[in-house]
Amino acid sequence: MTKQLVEVITSVERRRRWSREHNERLVAATFEPGASVSEIARSAGIHVSQLFRWRKELCQISAPRVPHLVPVEVVETLPAPPTPAEPTPVSRPRKKASIVTIDLGNGRRLRVESDVDIEALARILDVLERR
Repeated sequence: MTKQLVEVITSVERRRRWSREHNERLVAATFEPGASVSEIARSAGIHVSQLFRWRKELCQISAPRVPHLVPVEVVETLPAPPTPAEPTPVSRPRKKASIVTIDLGNGRRLRVESDVDIEALARILDVLERR
């Protein structure tokens, strides 16, 4: 049977506090080749997530963010690209037209082909709705 060290906190404050040097020593130990973060945390008597949090905080503090600058070159206005000749119309195979029936109520129906101009249909429906 192994003996385990038990820490009893007798002060009013429930949280343990560690010095920055202590945190830095533990974090530095995690970056050693072959080091196991969980073993280091266990030997220090802290949870592994606490050690990972210290690693994150200390690494962010020690490496300040440097804005990335992109070189910009100012040049005179370029000439406009030549306009292409009129494009040749592309022949598309026509789909089979289908009829859509819209029931307007009161026995009124509107039948339109499926390739109707939607904006024109919306205007027609607005006029019919006002009647």
